[in-house]
Amino acid sequence: MDFLHSALVFLHILGAAALVGGWLATFRNPTVGVFQMAGAWVQLITGLLLVGLAEMAREEGDPAVNHVKIAIKLVILIGVLVAAIIGRRKVKKGEDVSTGLAHAVGGLALINIGIAVFW
Repeated sequence: MDFLHSALVFLHILGAAALVGGWLATFRNPTVGVFQMAGAWVQLITGLLLVGLAEMAREEGDPAVNHVKIAIKLVILIGVLVAAIIGRRKVKKGEDVSTGLAHAVGGLALINIGIAVFW
């Protein structure tokens, strides 16, 4: 069970790195890259699995999972995912991705990382 948890955390961090790294790499010419889209999906899937694993492994007397924090992070991640999907569709059509949309993907991901670290 520990290996599974560690593997999910590893993948979750890689997803965050893909989101923020892709955003920083294209900061001057904002767009939404393939790795940002993949990172958003990885974040969603591994995040849900990590919460499920924490709930299953919880024993009597253990602190409960902070559902308010998880809900806020999930709502922000859905915003990241929607912005990434819209941005990738525009790239595939050959259209320009608006600066706000491209920065929403990376900026919201950065806010989510901050919530994870400081809350």
